[in-house]
Amino acid sequence: MSQSKGGRGGGAAAKGKKTGKPGAEEKREDALQAVCLLPLANVPLIEYTLEFLAMNDVHEVYIYCGAHHEQIENYIHNSRWSPIARSCPFSTLEFIRVADARSVGDFLRDLDTRNIIGGDFLLVHGDLVSNLSLGHALASHKARREANRDSCMTIVLREAGEYDHHTKAKATTPVFIVDPRKNRCLHYGEVTPLQTDHYVDLDPTVLEGAEAEARTDLLDPQIDICTPDVLALWSESFDYEIPRANFLHGVLKDWELNGKFIHTEIVTEGYCARATNLQMYDAISHDVQGRWAYPFTPDCNMLKGQTYQLLDHDVFQEDDVLVEEDTEITDAVVGRDTHVGSNSILKNCIIGRNCKIGRNVRITDSFIWDDVEICDNAVVEHSIIADVAYIGKGAVVHEGSLVSYGVRVGEKSDIGASTVLSLLAYDRNPIKSHTQVVGTQGKGAVFEYPDEDDAGAEDLARLENPLIYNLDQFDLDVSSISSISSDIDDSGDESEPALSTTNQSAGRSRLSSFASDDSGAPNFSSFHADAVHGLLEVLRGSVGDFDSEKLEFTSLRLANNASDVAMRKAVATAFVRRAVELMNAESNGLEPAKAVKETLTARDGAATFIADVGVGGDSVSEQLEFTLAVQKACVNSTKVIDVGKAGNLLAAMLQQMYDSDILEEDGLIAWWEDPRGKEGDVMPVVRAKCQPLIEWLENAEEESDDDDKDSEEDD
Repeated sequence: MSQSKGGRGGGAAAKGKKTGKPGAEEKREDALQAVCLLPLANVPLIEYTLEFLAMNDVHEVYIYCGAHHEQIENYIHNSRWSPIARSCPFSTLEFIRVADARSVGDFLRDLDTRNIIGGDFLLVHGDLVSNLSLGHALASHKARREANRDSCMTIVLREAGEYDHHTKAKATTPVFIVDPRKNRCLHYGEVTPLQTDHYVDLDPTVLEGAEAEARTDLLDPQIDICTPDVLALWSESFDYEIPRANFLHGVLKDWELNGKFIHTEIVTEGYCARATNLQMYDAISHDVQGRWAYPFTPDCNMLKGQTYQLLDHDVFQEDDVLVEEDTEITDAVVGRDTHVGSNSILKNCIIGRNCKIGRNVRITDSFIWDDVEICDNAVVEHSIIADVAYIGKGAVVHEGSLVSYGVRVGEKSDIGASTVLSLLAYDRNPIKSHTQVVGTQGKGAVFEYPDEDDAGAEDLARLENPLIYNLDQFDLDVSSISSISSDIDDSGDESEPALSTTNQSAGRSRLSSFASDDSGAPNFSSFHADAVHGLLEVLRGSVGDFDSEKLEFTSLRLANNASDVAMRKAVATAFVRRAVELMNAESNGLEPAKAVKETLTARDGAATFIADVGVGGDSVSEQLEFTLAVQKACVNSTKVIDVGKAGNLLAAMLQQMYDSDILEEDGLIAWWEDPRGKEGDVMPVVRAKCQPLIEWLENAEEESDDDDKDSEEDD
């Protein structure tokens, strides 16, 4: 497969990994069981993967399917990705079937025997959601390959912080030992909360002549840039089944024998994650809904015929949706031909097409797929309701539950937390309905996972499979769980290689915002995302006022031990983001100057809040640092507005803050002279729009000085 971006020689092979899932009706079950066809924000997962390949200029795509290959092929051939469709960006798109294949290793060994990959290729999975640009990674890979033919693979990783992060796989923590000077991966291991000890065994010879960092702060979306040597390595080891715990660990362990080097490309911007389980599906869905995976948002209308528009209260809604009076819908996605009855509450949920939701229904933090009926007075909490399911009057589905295809929950039934209901058993045979669970008029039974031969694997599955991550079911001392531990003999011998456990962290923006400490070193914290969200709610008029927000903001800072830099960044980001929202409003988008004025004056206390919390003082240095934070926030806004508008936004923001006595001329002039405002390609362009303001301030200061001199001479 050819790949033009990042140099000719790059390539891509797209593989969709599919697993089975209990179905409902015979005519639909297979078509909706492949993981890559499950709806994420009402778009099949594979759409995001193919969009990622297209945006990175992939030309040829080879898709390996596990189960349900016929349904996946039918979907592709009836979509805009079909090789015969004019809209298909790929010159080649082929499905490859492998008889008796049971793992990724089987697929890749088969690919090696076919001899259809002559150059470098990109290996991804069909559940990938990413907006990463691979240009730099491809160029780096090519340069390393030209310098050393034994450099066989580059793993693309994303910094995400050392602490809890919603798109980190919670049950398994990947541990990468890397040489930061050469970006070489030295060792790979995994730890889980269920292990007796939490260490990674490392051969000391790996560290000979190398500086090493133990990285547990990385997201691994399994985006691999490979050479044909990778396929040969898979073929040489028939016991390899999965890419990381088997292949990567094994190749790195035996690097002296095989002589091959694997490198990492660690990025700090962009979004990447795989919907490998329900917990990741939950996190990624809300990221797409919250516009953190831009341009993958509901209102980008990825599928033909979609008509989503962003309405008030962060609601994405298609045409022909009927919402009756006194119904509260916030932070939601609602598909076409859905009817929502009166006095219902829908919060932080995604609703598919052709759903019927009755009166006085409450749905929170949940996913309702297509053709679902939820009757009056029902409650659904943080659960997934699959296609054609039915929830009876007054029924309650508690958090963590999964109601599979075609299941009927009877009137006033109470479905306990983390319950999985299905019409089929694991072997796909029908199950007799458990009427004590779904009611006498219900249809479905509690799904039971098969027993594993390995008790440890069974426990790990119990931890990974549910929608909600919960360690309460295990007898563990959570306080003793750590990602990695290093017992290094600090003998002071400088000739010994160094191994450091790094916190090199990135932060949230849910993967796009980064907090820093006062030294400028990145420091991950959940503070940024929570602080920005709270401020936006106040700016939109959804909740509270700035007096109460100041207390919440301060409490949040103390709870997260956030630095002054993080404080300034959060305040600047929230106010700039609100102005951008007003500029991009569908019906009456405002010009930058009007959007800024509306942002800073619509709510009482906004200017005081910025001065007290964002700037934090009257000193020139504090004003300089906050102005720089505003500039960076405007630069980040170029992801949704063009650079010219971002420059006009910055100029209007600084002008309004000057007029509101938030910033003074000394602080603005100091910012203008600071070299940090001129770094990179975009910073100077955005900054240039402020030159008239700075020149006016400088002239006004000179005139003031002249007037003072004249006054002194008169005296």
